[in-house]
Amino acid sequence: MMTLVTGGVKCGKSHYAEQLLENFAGKKYYVATMEPYGEEAMAAIARHRKLRAGKGFETIERYTDIDGLAAPEGAGKGTAESGCGILLECTANLCANEMFKDGRICDPTEKILRGFGRLKDISAELVIVTNEVGSDGISYEEGTAEYIRVLGTINRLTAQMSDRVVECVYGIPVVRKYRSILR
Repeated sequence: MMTLVTGGVKCGKSHYAEQLLENFAGKKYYVATMEPYGEEAMAAIARHRKLRAGKGFETIERYTDIDGLAAPEGAGKGTAESGCGILLECTANLCANEMFKDGRICDPTEKILRGFGRLKDISAELVIVTNEVGSDGISYEEGTAEYIRVLGTINRLTAQMSDRVVECVYGIPVVRKYRSILR
């Protein structure tokens, strides 16, 4: 089962995403994509670590190249009986890290989606957190506008490949898509 959790800033996405894997019986991995730049990032990282403390997650810090992430030790082949649970937080950071590394702007859409497909294949439960962007109607400089466009595309395509899409609104999870895996 692949779930995409989206929403605005500080809307409860992380808490909800962690709850989705709260009762998962197998190994659980938290793939952290936020590179620790500056005080604000360090505070966010510390807050997230505190939130998931004692919840059984093993943290994998992976800022780029999610498509090259090796199957975590103990991960199955995508079956509920033997697969692991993976929570990736978050697509927005991953996209920015890929787009602006090496001092150039590139489009990492295919690379990121390939990585998500791979994570889906090796896990029984995959939860991906992302940010809602582009709906504020503000005109941004070229690099930021391109980032918003690319992240919007990645979010749209990730939603298409997901079994469930949930938008968190003021701490309330609103299911936008649910495809039963029992057909």
